[in-house]
Amino acid sequence: MDNGLEGLSSTALDALKNADLVIGATRVLELFADSIHAAESKDLTGQLSQVPEWINSALAKQQKVLVLATGDPLCHGIASFLSKKLGTEKLDILPNISSVQLAFASIGLAWQDAKICSVHNKDAGEWQTGAGTEHGFYALLQAINQHDKLAILTSPENNPARIARMLLMENMADLFSMVVAENLLCADEKIFQDISIAALAEQPFNGNDVVILTRIQARQPELIFGYADDAFKQRKPDKGLITKREVRAVSLARMQLTAQSTVWDIGAGSGSVGIEAAKLCSEGHVYAVEKNVADFAIANENARVFALHNYTLIENKAPEGMADWPAPDAVFIGGSGGELAELIKLCLGKLQNNGCLVMNFVTLENLSTALEVLKQSRANWDITQLQASRSQPILHMNRMRAENPVWIVCAKKIEENGVSA
Repeated sequence: MDNGLEGLSSTALDALKNADLVIGATRVLELFADSIHAAESKDLTGQLSQVPEWINSALAKQQKVLVLATGDPLCHGIASFLSKKLGTEKLDILPNISSVQLAFASIGLAWQDAKICSVHNKDAGEWQTGAGTEHGFYALLQAINQHDKLAILTSPENNPARIARMLLMENMADLFSMVVAENLLCADEKIFQDISIAALAEQPFNGNDVVILTRIQARQPELIFGYADDAFKQRKPDKGLITKREVRAVSLARMQLTAQSTVWDIGAGSGSVGIEAAKLCSEGHVYAVEKNVADFAIANENARVFALHNYTLIENKAPEGMADWPAPDAVFIGGSGGELAELIKLCLGKLQNNGCLVMNFVTLENLSTALEVLKQSRANWDITQLQASRSQPILHMNRMRAENPVWIVCAKKIEENGVSA
């Protein structure tokens, strides 16, 4: 604990007194410097990967090793790392009150329903709108989007001010109240409360902080699948570029999505397929491309209305602009801009193992092109022809009005001896 010996149990005090080797971060070793006498001490700051080797070496010499960590070492702490490297049978874990407990206690707020997150790792850099899973704050943003109450462990670089700036950039600052608890149990303990997120974005912090985010109004249950066509803005009366709900539902089902999937949406149109994929892949990301200026604007507006934070849309003609996209788990092609054969080859080559390519066609010519490419690619593929009819009032009765038939072509590349074919 940050209050030194005062915060240690008698068992922990005995372990410290009898240790031959004490390992800890710089701040913790300094906190207990007066209590480490005959024991050797090693600073793990910047050398975490070497800690298991230090421990094994000491144990081989029949030495007693103590690793100092603040709070509960099993809550985003070093104990999980050591368990994986050394095995739990070698560890005797003595948890203390965690900084999360202390932070919530400092403001008298229950925390059994809080999502606990950590950005106490390498410098993630400032958040940029549209950043994907490669950014160190990406998982945090998705957690913030999905929860009403969060506790966030920070670091000197990834500090509360940087989190506040991300909330401002994502237009989420008005949705949350933010409390920062700094240097808990220390003489210079500070609680930043009843301060706007905009003000906290400019506040200096030392990184020894816990951030508590509480949504001002609890999220309401919302639909994640099966949106009506009129839930999306679309270009009318020109073409009404949208994948209709019945076709969209089957196409999404054939993409075999998980919460973590990375998805490509090529020829986004109104964005309906990519947007519903983003709702389903709450911990993943959707990358979409649309070449038509008007459709790009509509898809962008739809993404904004759906308040997505895991969706990136670019205005370009595929495959231009896609070079830096991460390998997808699923690809949807709704429009090809005359580059269908090239796009199919590219997507099959980029797909992750067991990834799915799903394509929608309304013309025989595009269907024929796709099948020729698939036959040459040795991919497993199949076709579903889907034609839905919707009821329409006529006088005091109803009749059925047929929608255009659509071919849904699904492909999965074959794995041969563990190598993609």
